[in-house]
Amino acid sequence: MFLKRVVYGILYILVLIFEIIKATINVALKVFKKDSINPVVVEVHTDLKRTVSQTILANSITLTPGTLSVDLDPENQIIKVAIIAPRDTKDIIPFEPYIKQMLE
Repeated sequence: MFLKRVVYGILYILVLIFEIIKATINVALKVFKKDSINPVVVEVHTDLKRTVSQTILANSITLTPGTLSVDLDPENQIIKVAIIAPRDTKDIIPFEPYIKQMLE
């Protein structure tokens, strides 16, 4: 059990780093191409039950360029996220399964 959590913790860090790099390139391309930026706030529903897991997910979202967690509703498992361009909410939280395996 402990080894499984360690492995998922390492995978989480790797996925987080990959998503940060990918988002940085995406935001830079938007700036250089002068693409329209249409900021919106979306509600992201999460399967994470523990508050600490939801907090780690919200902080991971904030670390990713172009996104900012603005509110966390732990009881309803909802994170409000401000993003610079509309996109699918599943693209915002690709590291959720790793956090779930690591902490839930």
